[in-house]
Amino acid sequence: MEDLPAYDQLYEIFNPYALNRQREMRTKGTRFVHYSSAEVAVNIIKKKEVWMRKSTAMNDFMEIDHGIKCLSGAYHSEPGEQFRSILDRLHPNFSDQLKAQFDPLEPNFRYHTYLTCMSEHLESEDEIGRLSKWRAYGGTTGVALVLNSGPFLRQSNALKAYTSPVAYLSPIEFKQEFQKVVDGMEENEEMLRALDFQTLMAFVFHAFQYAVLATKHPGFKEEKEWRIIHSPWPESSQHLRRDVEVVRGIPQPVYKIPLKNIPEEGFTGATIPELLDRVIIGPTDHSFAAYEAFVSLLNEAGVENANTKVFTSHIPLRQY
Repeated sequence: MEDLPAYDQLYEIFNPYALNRQREMRTKGTRFVHYSSAEVAVNIIKKKEVWMRKSTAMNDFMEIDHGIKCLSGAYHSEPGEQFRSILDRLHPNFSDQLKAQFDPLEPNFRYHTYLTCMSEHLESEDEIGRLSKWRAYGGTTGVALVLNSGPFLRQSNALKAYTSPVAYLSPIEFKQEFQKVVDGMEENEEMLRALDFQTLMAFVFHAFQYAVLATKHPGFKEEKEWRIIHSPWPESSQHLRRDVEVVRGIPQPVYKIPLKNIPEEGFTGATIPELLDRVIIGPTDHSFAAYEAFVSLLNEAGVENANTKVFTSHIPLRQY
């Protein structure tokens, strides 16, 4: 049998939007940023871990419904007919079996998926952050952790948690992106014929899953969001720890990402000194105390020249 197509080739066919955005991030060296409260930022640095929360507990959990609506609309359109026709030529009744596997798992996307969110960080925001984010997160004690993107964009299955750009698409725009997938399948149909049923199903299912979990209304485009997504129901990781924590008074299960390297599984650059580019303290009446505290925390975490990596935003914003 001929060698199976390389992973990157298949990813480019079934996830062209995500792959192009990842390539762009690598080429430009764009960093990520996580906006949160000072309390959360302190815990991330001290405990060396990041929490992923249930999608239903996030601020914008209803967006998953938007993703489902967009996917369903495209699947039952003309591009969807082309899509199903190609799959059924590759394996008889493939589309029926896809529906039989995917539809019953729809509740899992809503209730058993765990996320943590970041945004693309612009160089112009290095010392002040982004006004809309200060307004939305952290209240009167907002803090932004600017992160090097390397560990998020490397290919590694260590955590079974995967980084995806958010696609800000209307149903019409989603259908256009879906058509790009169909076009890629048509152009590479002979290559896809080399795939066994299970491998093809895995790639199609993954594409559908992330289309649901990482599609957002275009009105939020300014956020430039990326998501780290963990779905424990199809696969689990020995490196993630499930725990129960109280968040804003609500007890809830979380999965904790350890900020440590797992080089034997290709996950590197994740320690605090490697990962953290800078800390930006948001508009607050207590900026001096917060600056001193975060410099101390970074020193304790082994960050060199910590005092040069903490900034206080001078955006004249007052939170009440």
